[in-house]
Amino acid sequence: IDDAHYSVFHVGGKTDFLINQQIGGETWLFLGDFKFKKGLNPDIGKVVLTNESKSAKKVVTADAVRFGGGMGNILRGGRVSGYPRFAEGARYYLQYAGMPDTLVYNINGDTLDYRDDYQSRGEWVNYLKGAPFGPNKNRNAEGLDIPIDLSMSFHTDAGIDTADSTIGTLMIYSIEDADTTKIFPDGMSRLANRDLADIVQTQIVNDIRLKYRPDWNRRALMNADYSEAFRPNVPGFLLELLSHQNFKDMQYALSPQFRFDVSRSIYKGMLKFLATQFQYDYVVQPLPVSHFYTYFSDSAEVTLKWKPVNDPIETTAVPDKYLIYTKIEDTEFDHGTLVDATEFVKGNLEPGVIYRFKITAINSGGESFPSEELSVCWNVDNKRPVLIINGFDRIAPPEIISQPEFKGFAPSLDPGVADRFDFNFTGNQFDFDPRSQFRTNDAPGHGASQANFETKVRLGNTFNYPYIHGSAIKNCGYSFVSCSDEAVMDEFIDMKDYLVVDLILGEEKATKKPEIQENFGTRRHLNSNYKVFPKKLQQEIRDYFDNGGNLFVSGAYVGSDLVYQKNNDSEDVNFARNQLKIKWQTDHAVVNGSVFSVDSLFLQPFKKFDFNTSYHTDIYMVDAPDAINPADSARTILRYSENRFSAATAFYGNHSVIVFGFPFETIIQEDWRNSVMKAILTNFENN
Repeated sequence: IDDAHYSVFHVGGKTDFLINQQIGGETWLFLGDFKFKKGLNPDIGKVVLTNESKSAKKVVTADAVRFGGGMGNILRGGRVSGYPRFAEGARYYLQYAGMPDTLVYNINGDTLDYRDDYQSRGEWVNYLKGAPFGPNKNRNAEGLDIPIDLSMSFHTDAGIDTADSTIGTLMIYSIEDADTTKIFPDGMSRLANRDLADIVQTQIVNDIRLKYRPDWNRRALMNADYSEAFRPNVPGFLLELLSHQNFKDMQYALSPQFRFDVSRSIYKGMLKFLATQFQYDYVVQPLPVSHFYTYFSDSAEVTLKWKPVNDPIETTAVPDKYLIYTKIEDTEFDHGTLVDATEFVKGNLEPGVIYRFKITAINSGGESFPSEELSVCWNVDNKRPVLIINGFDRIAPPEIISQPEFKGFAPSLDPGVADRFDFNFTGNQFDFDPRSQFRTNDAPGHGASQANFETKVRLGNTFNYPYIHGSAIKNCGYSFVSCSDEAVMDEFIDMKDYLVVDLILGEEKATKKPEIQENFGTRRHLNSNYKVFPKKLQQEIRDYFDNGGNLFVSGAYVGSDLVYQKNNDSEDVNFARNQLKIKWQTDHAVVNGSVFSVDSLFLQPFKKFDFNTSYHTDIYMVDAPDAINPADSARTILRYSENRFSAATAFYGNHSVIVFGFPFETIIQEDWRNSVMKAILTNFENN
């Protein structure tokens, strides 16, 4: 049948799919990403397939349901790899996925897995599409009858530029197929490959030149018989984006923002090619929204507002609708509510329940990536709600060191911040000598890195920290709302409306971008370098303090980003000393994350708790917490166990401020997050 009804029951509810079983048989079909509870939960942990259909007297089939990617299970040389399946080569996945061996993944007689790996990819495309576009050994193979319009192969190249510049972008296509004919099986000229390659390369290079380097090198548009260029029987190209061997190129390649921008360029290029092929007007999906904020507009009612973000180099990427996704507590997001305006009101809030929201922008071209996640909780009491400000927007590459005889990336100084997560990091670089030559794959020379992270996924900025802070605030009996720091700096939200403000700074700090052009910023924080306390935010905090406000600030760089290498009379140093009441001592204060209380008015003396400073599957790693000393009449309330440096300070006076030199959300145990937040709010109440 062409409308098989699948229902996925998960912690967020039930999601239904109608699947065409007349195509794509004998392999895995992806339904989506869902959250399930650990263990056996029949009501919210199952997939149901019914025989309901609009077609009578036809067959519904099912072989298996797979949850997750799993570990590699292909036996080679008498053993399996021991790697998660996502880290294995294409050849092994295609065998696992049920592709026919000699047509797709075993092209070299079971002797050369490396060649099979890159040769199998184009043949997989052909088998998905099926006759007459099937694998080149048998183009009449029935295949899976899945409509495929084009093929893309994404590579990085080798090569070193001794002038310390970039290698640039090479594009490879082929106007001949595996049989040296110059037409596709449907009669279309394979010159379409050249058109596609040209359009995509032009889009990539133009966008990089506009946003990053005006001199980004457009390398050849090359007609060559590379396997991934000539094997696909649909229009395709092989992209060599930059050189993984060249230090300057890798400064861009390791930037999460650059990766997003280049990926968007590739998408735009392919979209424009398809629009030309099929003669329609293209529209590019919008960018994520900005200035997201929430406030209670009535009893048991919250209003959400935000701003669209225009793409300065793509006039069609304008949103006309928005999807508001809602999650309750630690369940899963719903399917979204479609709205036309940049405002959404949700009423009938249940008391004591945390509601979590994220927003995407919509147009006829598609759906944007999601916004940061904000949370709210309404309690039936007379306490004024706490405002949580999410000031942790940063995504960044590792620390870059560039000296004539010492060049590379130093995660020990700053590992950077991934955009949500990263599985590309293999380990710390250990060869920093630019004269070190490549000898073998096991001795690659300059840039060689360790391999202890090859199978691990590293958490970066997950943009959901108001929920973690809010859970602790809710546990103390308070209501809360949350907002982005942009909404505060541009005065959409007035801090003075709130008795207590919790400012999340996480691993925010000024970050050197790889030679980004003026007038272009990150997709979340336009024209910002992630400075912890931008001038606008400093002014809003001053105004809040003048009104007698209570501010809790936590982050790994709250002092160092303000004070390091600044004159004692600089505006930033004065802000730290006179407003936050701190004097910065050092960054990289400790290796382990144990802290203890030294103030009986805050927590019982010598009580210890831990924040995360090592690899963890659920909490990002804090690599460089700040040691901060109290200024004026402030006092130290927490110290690091490792060396007794001051870890947190408190000041109570005309305004009150508590500053942590490590991020609150990285406190490992929930009970301790609750206890620490209770101490913070109690001290604000009593002072």
